[in-house]
Amino acid sequence: MQVTAGAGPRSRPLPPAYAPSVVLLDLDGTLVDSAPAILAALAAAFSELGLPAQAPTELMRFVGPPLVDGFRLYAGLTGAANAEAVATYRRHYRRTMLDSPLYDGVAELVRALHARGVPLALATSKHEGYAREILAHADLLDYFTVVSGARAGDVGGRKAQVIDSALRRLGAAGADLSRPIHVGDLHHDVEGAAEMGIDCVGVLWGYGDQEALRGAVAQAATPAELGVLLGVED
Repeated sequence: MQVTAGAGPRSRPLPPAYAPSVVLLDLDGTLVDSAPAILAALAAAFSELGLPAQAPTELMRFVGPPLVDGFRLYAGLTGAANAEAVATYRRHYRRTMLDSPLYDGVAELVRALHARGVPLALATSKHEGYAREILAHADLLDYFTVVSGARAGDVGGRKAQVIDSALRRLGAAGADLSRPIHVGDLHHDVEGAAEMGIDCVGVLWGYGDQEALRGAVAQAATPAELGVLLGVED
């Protein structure tokens, strides 16, 4: 197994393992393969709203940022039209969101971190209630000390905001915040972690790639490789 140092020119040498005090994990593209359910709900919403259809590669731009930002940036919707699009999407997504399988090896990694006594937080731009349901459906909810996501109306859904909320709630629960690490698959994860002053490890099994994750302090190709980096796998 080999863990790849971040591709940026200023990447620093990595220790054998980070031994983080807390681990924050993204959801879509990191724990679960949610793209098929998301794209299907987006396509249905676009059709219902009479918006010009977008190709799957275009719809993938909606995966990661808060929905209000996605519909503003990639469909040109603001105000009431934006709110209607978000509500329409969620109505369709609610029917299929639990059909998002865990990536192979993710459940074992989460359980191994928990067994080592590492507090875990979910940090996702997805609606927090939906995120809890997805974790519960995957039998992983009980391993997380904190689930941090967007509130009603997508309030607080930017990645830096959900990371900040996760860290504050972990601290309130008594967790040691001296060595936090965030794990995610997109540049939103890298940028949000940097905004909060913490390192991000990029995972390459999700929806990003090495170039998108070049600002990450390290990149892991599989959950087992991530386990090596985080000190839970040999």
